[in-house]
This record gives sequence, C-alpha cells and structure tokens, in this order.
Amino acid sequence: MCCEWVRRDSNNTAIGIDIDSEVLAWGREHNLSKLKSEAQMRVQLIQADVCAVQTPKSVDVALAMNFSYQAFKTREKLGGYFRHVHDGLVDDGMLIIDVFGGYESFKEMREKRKCKGFKYVWEHASYNPVNGDMVCHIHFTFPDGSKLKKAFTYEWRMWTLPELQELLHEAGYSKVTVYWEEVDEDDDGTGEYSPATVGDADPCWVCFIVAEK
Repeated sequence: MCCEWVRRDSNNTAIGIDIDSEVLAWGREHNLSKLKSEAQMRVQLIQADVCAVQTPKSVDVALAMNFSYQAFKTREKLGGYFRHVHDGLVDDGMLIIDVFGGYESFKEMREKRKCKGFKYVWEHASYNPVNGDMVCHIHFTFPDGSKLKKAFTYEWRMWTLPELQELLHEAGYSKVTVYWEEVDEDDDGTGEYSPATVGDADPCWVCFIVAEK
C-alpha cells in the first residue's frame, strides 16, 4: 500500500509500521526495491508497536488492512489503537479498515481454492462464542502431493460491524461509514463498494469502514 501510494503522485509520502522486523525486511526486498530511487525516499518503514509509535500529526489516510486490528481482543486495546490513530490524523484525515463477517465466519470449517500451481486452504480452526476468540490458518497443497501446513496463523477476536462502529465513535471519529459491495443483475459482487446502512445476510462477506476525524 505504501508503494502504491507513492507511485500515484510525486507529492505523496507513506509510513509503514510493523512490530516484526522480518515483515519489514520482506517488504523492502519485494516491494520497496521495485520503486524508483526517488519514490523509495518517500517511504518510511518503522519497526514499532502501532499503539505507541510516534509519527508526525500530518497523516491524511491511515490503513489497517487484512483484518490485522483483530489482534486487539478487548475494547480497551482496540479502542486505544483507534484513539492513537485518531491523534495522528490531520483535521480532515481518515482511518480505513476492512471487515469480514457472515454466518459462516463463526463456523469451524475449511475452504479450498485452486490456484495456478497450488491449492489454497483457508481454515477456521476454532471459535469461542463466549469471548469471540478465533484461530485461523492458511495451508497450501501442491501437485506433487506435498503440503505446507499452517503457513500463516491468525489469532483474532471476531469483531462485528456494530461493535467496530461504536468503538470508532467512542474514539472520537466524527463520521463512520460502512461501504458494502454492490451486486450486478445476477446478484454477483462487482468489486465496487458504496455507503450502506443495510447489508445482505450472506454466509460470507467483506466490506470496508471509513472513519473520518
């Protein structure tokens, strides 16, 4: 996202923050290195805790993608993160997060998808309805019969859209909008998202929340 942002305009700058040095190293090698030298200079990568890092209070857009904020499992911790981001935004800045849900999201299940040269397996390994804790894995299988089990593991809380909207308002954001995917005449998703106050009770969905300061 940082690299794409600076590619779009020579005036754009980006800050990428992660607590894991290996993640940042991978990004430098596989993404940042592909930018022109001038564009690389406009990307700053910081190894830090996102709840404590100090950045210039001049951020226009903050992104927390791939559902990463779900690692914060209590209202205190997630609310604190949302407030910390709020403090670093310009007066008309915004925070954007992606959200997944649907009734299948609470099931312990596996979903397989064939890709070129391998099979991708998304697993909901466990879900605790008492506190919302869930564990998910990504596995890969290959044509020669070999497997890469638990290539990625996510230990999250399954936050719902109403909870997230309430927490964002409590954190001080003046406007919180859900963007829901539009559908075509065959009821298939178009990849286009628009503001919505009503969504379909689908088995699985992904949407976005835009929280404006």
